[in-house]
Amino acid sequence: MPELPEVEVVRLGLAPAVTGALVTGVDVLDDRALTRHDRALGEFEDALVGRRILGTARRGKFLWMPLSLSDRRAAPQARIGAGFDTPASPAARPAALLAHLGMTGQLLLRTPDAPRAAHLRVRITLEHPEHGEIAVHFVDQRTFGSLAVDRLVSADSGGEVPTQVAHIARDPLDALFDDAAFVAALCRKDSAVKRVLLDQTVVSGVGNIYADEALWAARIHPQRIAKTLSARQARTLLAEVHAVFQRALAEGGTSFDAQYVNVNGQAGYFARSLGAYGRTGQPCPRCGTAIVRVAFANRSSHFCPRCQRL
Repeated sequence: MPELPEVEVVRLGLAPAVTGALVTGVDVLDDRALTRHDRALGEFEDALVGRRILGTARRGKFLWMPLSLSDRRAAPQARIGAGFDTPASPAARPAALLAHLGMTGQLLLRTPDAPRAAHLRVRITLEHPEHGEIAVHFVDQRTFGSLAVDRLVSADSGGEVPTQVAHIARDPLDALFDDAAFVAALCRKDSAVKRVLLDQTVVSGVGNIYADEALWAARIHPQRIAKTLSARQARTLLAEVHAVFQRALAEGGTSFDAQYVNVNGQAGYFARSLGAYGRTGQPCPRCGTAIVRVAFANRSSHFCPRCQRL
C-alpha cells in the first residue's frame, strides 16, 4: 500500500498541473471508486464540475485538492439542474476532492484523448489557464482506493482538512508536527512499538515498509513494548522515520510490482535502498546477519535479530 512518500510524490506531480484548473467534466466508469463519497453531499459529478482546483494538500496517506465555489459561467457544460448556486448545494460549501490510493490506486496525468487504460475507474477533465486541457485518470486494479468530494472543516492548529482526515494525526514531514508530543505519547504506550507507529491517530503516514525501515535504522525490535523505550531512543526512532521518508522521497518512493507509480506512470526505486523490509534471508547491511520475517498483525515484520534484539 502506498505510504507517505509515495502519496507525497503523487501530490508533488499533480500540483503544477491541476492548481488553478477548472473541472469541466467527470466520467465515473466504476461506482466502486466512490465508496468514500457521501452522496448526502450531492452526486460526485455535480459537486465537481464548474469548480476550480485551488491546490494540493496531504496528511499521512490522504491527498486532497481544495475546490473553489462553483463557477457556472466558466463551465457551460455543467449540469443545468445541479443547483450549484443554492446555499444547500455541495458546490456552495468549502470542499475538496479527496483521494485515498488504497493498495493499487493511481492518479495519472493524461491528454484528453488518451486511450482508456485497464482498470480506469474515474476520468476528470480539466481546463488549465496555462497548460490547456488535461485529464486526470484514477486507475485502481483492486478497487480498494477511492475518490470523494468532502467538506472541509477546521483542523488542529488552524487550517482546514476534509472531514475524513480530521481524526488522524499530523505526519513527521508536517511543519506543525509536535516532536515532543509524539515522544511522550510513544513512551506511554503499553503495546509493541511497531503497532504504535502504524496507529494513524498517533502519527500518520507510516505504513509497514517505513516502520520496518525506521526500526531497523534505530536498532529497535518491532515487538518491543513502546513504554520501555527511553526518551532518547524515542527521539532517535522519530529521527529515523523522518530520514527514511526523506530518502524515499528523493528516490520517488518504493515500488515492488509497478502498482505504485507517479503521475507519469513511472515507478519509484527506493526498494533498492531498503535495509530490512522485503529482504528475508539476505544479509543485514550493517552486520551481515540474515534478515528474518515474522507475522505481525496480518502483516509481516522484517528485522535483524542481532542488531534489533528484543
